[in-house]
Amino acid sequence: MIVNHIPFLVDATRGEYGTLIGHVARANSIWKSFSSEIASVIIFQGPQGYITPSWYPSKHRHGKAVPTWNYTVVHAHGIPRAIEDKDWLLQHVTTLSDLYESKRAMPWRVSDAPSEYIDSMLNTIIGIEIPINAVVGQWKMSQNKPLSDKLGIIEGLHEHVDENSQQMVALVKRGNHKI
Repeated sequence: MIVNHIPFLVDATRGEYGTLIGHVARANSIWKSFSSEIASVIIFQGPQGYITPSWYPSKHRHGKAVPTWNYTVVHAHGIPRAIEDKDWLLQHVTTLSDLYESKRAMPWRVSDAPSEYIDSMLNTIIGIEIPINAVVGQWKMSQNKPLSDKLGIIEGLHEHVDENSQQMVALVKRGNHKI
């Protein structure tokens, strides 16, 4: 088993479930270990975090409560392939840069760098495409708890101002249409 952290874009127009598109440094040997017969599993984690039983009103009534961990995750399965085509790589890094630079006041563009430099940098990466053939999503957002405990979780999470906690609040609410 080989594990790596690789950012991917999804091309939803290609394949039944889309195609993951990314790249790694040529020095990262993961691209040499791809199987053409066994699917890779790509894991995307969403909001997650510790839920204290202190947030449950039911704990204060009867004490029958334990901590838990709420989470969201998606597992995408597919057979990866390595891509060394420079035109493909240039298009990929341009798309990736444009996406992540788009909200900046003065976005950087691939064309801002000298073309010889970009060409030399393209020699140091390998593209990866993974047509997705299966998707498995899981989430645990206290959906098994009574409404009063869910409201307690939401109130407790509101004490944390980080983005992850606020995303968890939205997911707990979404899991119960009465909130």
